Amino acid sequence: MATLRIAVPSNAPGGLEAARSDHFGHCDLFTLVAIENGQVAGVETVNNIAHEAGGCMAPVGLLKDKGIDAIVVGGMGARPLAGFASVGITVYFAAQPVFGSVRAVVDGFLGNQLVVMQPTQACQGHGNCHGQG
Repeated sequence: MATLRIAVPSNAPGGLEAARSDHFGHCDLFTLVAIENGQVAGVETVNNIAHEAGGCMAPVGLLKDKGIDAIVVGGMGARPLAGFASVGITVYFAAQPVFGSVRAVVDGFLGNQLVVMQPTQACQGHGNCHGQG
């Protein structure tokens, strides 16, 4: 079975026990989790790119280059949502605080508890849209 790689925006220091970041574009880093046969097969972290260096599209290229298949977020704007779709990365929505840690997100993903984020759930502008999607 092929390895599935998911990214979770995280607060430092990252890893499975880290708190999930509310805003993917401004997170400290991404915890990258490899899934094989329905189990965690590996965990690594990668620092986020400064938001100014490419804006909200910078993480799209970063995660594409890391071979990511999916990202799990609590909110995202329409532009990066479309950007992830254009490079073949599926965006899943996981509400805070239910999925507040990276481990909770991974468990939710493995348990098919997360939904694919739709364009109608995208944040409008840079306002607070947590919980909306």
